[in-house]
Parts: sequence; C-alpha cells; structure tokens
Amino acid sequence: MKTFSAKPSDIERNWYVVDAKGKVLGRLATAIAVVLRGKNKAIFTPHMDTGDFVIVVNAGKVKLTGKKLTDKKYYSHTGYPGGLKETTAGKLLNEKPERVLISAVRGMLPKNSLGRQLLKKLKIYPGPEHPHSAQNPKMLNIQ
Repeated sequence: MKTFSAKPSDIERNWYVVDAKGKVLGRLATAIAVVLRGKNKAIFTPHMDTGDFVIVVNAGKVKLTGKKLTDKKYYSHTGYPGGLKETTAGKLLNEKPERVLISAVRGMLPKNSLGRQLLKKLKIYPGPEHPHSAQNPKMLNIQ
C-alpha cells in the first residue's frame, strides 16, 4: 500500500458561499479553515493547497459569545516606537467586520507560506452581496 500524494492536476477547486448571519465566530472560522485547507476532501495532502475558495457574506452579523464584544482585544502596530494600538472586538466588528473573521481564520491555518496562500482564497463581505456570481458558488451549510 503506497501513500497517496496529490498532484496539481488532481486538484479540483470549487467555490462555496457561507452566510455568517447569526453564526458564532469561532465555530464558523473552524469550518471555513477546514474547507480552505482541503481537509474535507479524500485527496488531502498536508504540504499542498488542496482546498476550495470560500465566500463569506453578512460578516458584520457574526455573533460573539460571553463578554467578548467588550473584553476581547485586537492589537496592531504602526511600526514606530510606542505604536501599539488596541481595539475591542465590538468596535472592530462595527467598523471593519471582515478583519474579525480574517483574524479568526488566520489563527487556524498553518503559520507559513502555505497558510498565506490559503488565506488568499477567502473572500469576505460585510453585506449580503458578493461579486463572484460568475464562479457559480454552492451554498455551504454550517451549523
């Protein structure tokens, strides 16, 4: 029995749409990370990008449990001394809701060039519309 390793010719990419309205952030991010990585496919190979494209709509309507809206902090740095900035999850969700979801999914992907490549296949939109109708995306149901 030989170990199967996917070749670029074996990989078939699909497009999926996920509606984030009312979904819990962490559970949604885990399901998206699995599809981006390709772990839901039989041809999964750890060192290759075998995953699919994911379009997330209604990212502004994602839920956070507990007191995370006020207590959870997101940090960024300007690059200058003393340039550390922090913002709460509630404020970031109102201003740039796609950043909350990107941050959650990025933390669940590999921390290398493969992870950066996988993250480019994630398209996030705060409202219900997206410009990817030409790709004929399928609906992905996440509980």
